[in-house]
Amino acid sequence: MIRNTLKRRAFLRAGLTGSAALAAGVAMPARAFAATQREPILRPIPASGELLPVIGLGTNAYGVDTEEAKAPLREVLRTMPGLGGSVVDTAEVYGTSEEVIGELVAEIGNRDELFIATKTPIRGEIPDVQAAIDDCFAKLQVRTMDLLQVHNLHEIDRQIPYFLRMRESGRARYIGASTSSAQQYTDFIAAMRRHPLDFIQVNYSIDDRDSAEEILPLAEELGMAVLINMPFGGRRGAASTFSRVANRPLPDWAGDIDADSWAQVFLKYVVSHPAVTAAIPGTTRLSHLRDNQAAGHGRLPDPALRREIERYWDTLEA
Repeated sequence: MIRNTLKRRAFLRAGLTGSAALAAGVAMPARAFAATQREPILRPIPASGELLPVIGLGTNAYGVDTEEAKAPLREVLRTMPGLGGSVVDTAEVYGTSEEVIGELVAEIGNRDELFIATKTPIRGEIPDVQAAIDDCFAKLQVRTMDLLQVHNLHEIDRQIPYFLRMRESGRARYIGASTSSAQQYTDFIAAMRRHPLDFIQVNYSIDDRDSAEEILPLAEELGMAVLINMPFGGRRGAASTFSRVANRPLPDWAGDIDADSWAQVFLKYVVSHPAVTAAIPGTTRLSHLRDNQAAGHGRLPDPALRREIERYWDTLEA
């Protein structure tokens, strides 16, 4: 089973020293850090206890159609497991991303090292829900989907019975739903209470904290794992987030969480929230992948430092 393979490899990567603290996302003492700095931080999926690395990969820019464009994506998917990552999130609406990922993963041969998540159509009437689900499987070339998600609540009440049957049959290991807009939060909260989801996916970043008010605490209460989309930006996007700290040196406290870049600061802030299971920053570049995955190692902000990071950010000129 893929689940057992991922879990076993996660434990081997984490090792015995400090693995419990890393799985919980606890900040490690300085003297213990030296022994664990190269191991991934792991978080349990509440529905099963299976461990996932806290930094994954978003793929909304993987809908490419030339060998030249596929080459860097191949290297990202090939390299990520060795850096400690496993979650690959995609969607039907991301152009040909599902087909590209399916093709590249089959070529690389590392399906058993990845936790593949996708989402069914985001707009328009879905004439045949089962056919739409089967289409995702075919494009990704998988027999079992690690996570099957309803995209931005689209026809959720109609789709969930199909999702439940997929989970019961073992074809989908987990099921969930996503949103990326605060305008959907009221409906999303209702859907979380109405349906037995294993995962939710929601937008959350240092510049977009609204989901922390109700959605993230509710996920904790209901025992739902949380994937974070748009961890580098929300209302104004990643470009705005990074431009706000352009030419600014990292504050001294960045060293306390083993962050060597602003990307790592932003990601470590996100995954240090106790409800968060993993963040899925999108990247098509190996250099960005290495930077992002480094955020899934070392120490994370404790509650006091999280508040300090928020105060620092809020004083910056927008």
